[in-house]
Amino acid sequence: MMKSPKWIAICLTLLAFSAKATADLKPAFELITLGDSGGIQDGNLSAFLLRASSNPHYIALDTGTLVNGINVALQYKAFDNLPLHKDPAWQTNGIILRHHIKAYLISHGHLDHVAGMLISSPQDSKKPIYALPSVNQTLVDTYFNWQAWANFTDRGKAPRLNQYSLIDLKPQQTIEIQGTDLKVTPFSLSHPLESTVFIIENKQDVFVYFGDTGPDAVEKQGKLAKVWRYLSQQLTSKTLRAMVLEVSFDNDRPDNLLFGHLTPKWLLQELAVFHGMLDDKSQLEQSKIIISHIKYSLKAEEDPRAKVLQQLQQGNHLNLQIILAKQGQRLAL
Repeated sequence: MMKSPKWIAICLTLLAFSAKATADLKPAFELITLGDSGGIQDGNLSAFLLRASSNPHYIALDTGTLVNGINVALQYKAFDNLPLHKDPAWQTNGIILRHHIKAYLISHGHLDHVAGMLISSPQDSKKPIYALPSVNQTLVDTYFNWQAWANFTDRGKAPRLNQYSLIDLKPQQTIEIQGTDLKVTPFSLSHPLESTVFIIENKQDVFVYFGDTGPDAVEKQGKLAKVWRYLSQQLTSKTLRAMVLEVSFDNDRPDNLLFGHLTPKWLLQELAVFHGMLDDKSQLEQSKIIISHIKYSLKAEEDPRAKVLQQLQQGNHLNLQIILAKQGQRLAL
């Protein structure tokens, strides 16, 4: 049945109002990049701080770099909007680490995602580590074992220093994150060592952080499809603010050498799958797509970041808002 011109005009008005309402949304999250690289640049490895805009307490999403990342972010004045806790016993970087980071969410146990937490632990404060059971087990078996490092956790080999309480997350179950206004729902991802995507909520707003993952077409496990289906259902009543996703290699990398990682081609194909599931396509189009984990290179005349960005832009047929994560960067989302 043909719609009347009046009905069409009403629909266009509602669409315009919806677009304006989304554009006028106040930031729900603050994201600070402590480390943007997937290796081999020590001092700049995968780590982000996230907080609800209304709360001065962060969670750390992976911890490849912590203290060095905080120092770089301070140089870039990324914490200027933070109502800083007063503690004359510590420098500003120590105050942020000890008082403002309330929890660690670890996607998987590879060293470039946990090294900062290990190294900073002697001067850290008590806090929980949230991870899937296999990830927490890797932390205890591989690192906090009195061989690689002292056991700062509440599990594993004695003596247990009990600084970090290990909290096992259950896939697809939502829990509140201690000391913050945030909730998290984890999903398992395909990687040589089990990885995790964290779907984080601040009331009706959603932020998504992906640990390392390969595309479904290569990994043959359908794990990303499960994430996309869940998110598409959630976004019928919630607002997607941003997603952090990894792109480790450029498109020249053959599929048999991806080792559970994404390229620009594979990332854009996965996002197209997600876009197709959404009732409201603008949810993805108006969110920020933040790219992390680009592998650093020592080779002459090679700039992996520039090449990955160029390939992302060339294949961005959905006109997504793509941002390369940069150490020290602060984003209001």
